[in-house]
Amino acid sequence: MTALSHVFADLRAMNRKAFIPFLTIGDPDLPSTALFLRSLAHAGATAVELGFPYSDPIADGPVIQASYTRALSHKTGMDELFRFAKSLVNQDALHAMPRLAMLSYSLIHRRVPERFVIQSRENGICGLIVPDLPIEESPYLQKLCQREGLDLVQLVTPTTPQERAKRILACSSGFVYCVSVAGITGTRNEIPGELLDQLGWLKSQTSLPLCVGFGISRPDQATLLRNYCDGVIVGSALVKICERATYEPVNQIATALEALATSIIQALNP
Repeated sequence: MTALSHVFADLRAMNRKAFIPFLTIGDPDLPSTALFLRSLAHAGATAVELGFPYSDPIADGPVIQASYTRALSHKTGMDELFRFAKSLVNQDALHAMPRLAMLSYSLIHRRVPERFVIQSRENGICGLIVPDLPIEESPYLQKLCQREGLDLVQLVTPTTPQERAKRILACSSGFVYCVSVAGITGTRNEIPGELLDQLGWLKSQTSLPLCVGFGISRPDQATLLRNYCDGVIVGSALVKICERATYEPVNQIATALEALATSIIQALNP
C-alpha cells in the first residue's frame, strides 16, 4: 500500500473525511512555507499538495498564479524544491502527512520523467498531480510511479464524458481529484448541483476515494459535500491568506491558516 492508501484506509475505518490543503512552495519563502505546513498539520490535515511554481500555469486562477510569481522571484530551482521536500520528512509534525507534488508536466519532462519520479521518492514525495497531462499520454508516467511506489492522482472534471471518466479512473491511484466546476482554480460562492450527481456516479464506478477541489473555501461547502465525497481540497482560500505576508507577520498568517483549516475539518467531521 502507498502512503495515501494507508491514510485513506485509516480515515474510512474511523468514518472521517480528508482535508487536503494546497500551498505553493516558496511563497513567501521556504522557511515560511514550512511554518505554514506545520500549522496545517497541527489542524489535522490529511495530506498536502505542494505546488511546484511554474511560470505558465494551466488550470490555476489568479491567486495561485500570483503565488507562483512570488515564489519564482526568489530564483528557486528544482533542486531546492526537492531539498525542501526532503527537509519535511525529518520534521515530526509533518512526517506522517503525505506530500504530493502538484505541477505542470513541462517540469517533469525537462527533468526527464524517470529521474523526476526517482528524485520525488528519494525526497519524500508520495504522489504526483499533473493537471495538464492528458490521460492518453499518462501510461508511461503511471508506470514509473507504480515502480517507485508513488501515486499518480488523476483529475475528473464536470465536462468529462463518462466513458473517458472510466479510463481516467482506471489509471488513477491514491484518490480521484474531482474538479467541482469547469474553469480555473479560485474561491466560489456555490457548489454546482450537477457535481453531486457526478460524485454519485463516480462512487458507483470506483473504490478509490473521491476528493473535491477547485472553489472549496468555506466550512458550509464542506458540510454540503461531506456525504458525497471522501474529502475536500482547499487551495486558493489558503494561498490568499499567504498573500498577506507582504504586510503581516508570518506567525499571524500561520495562525489564520490553522483557523481556516480547523473550521473546514470540523465541518467535514462534526
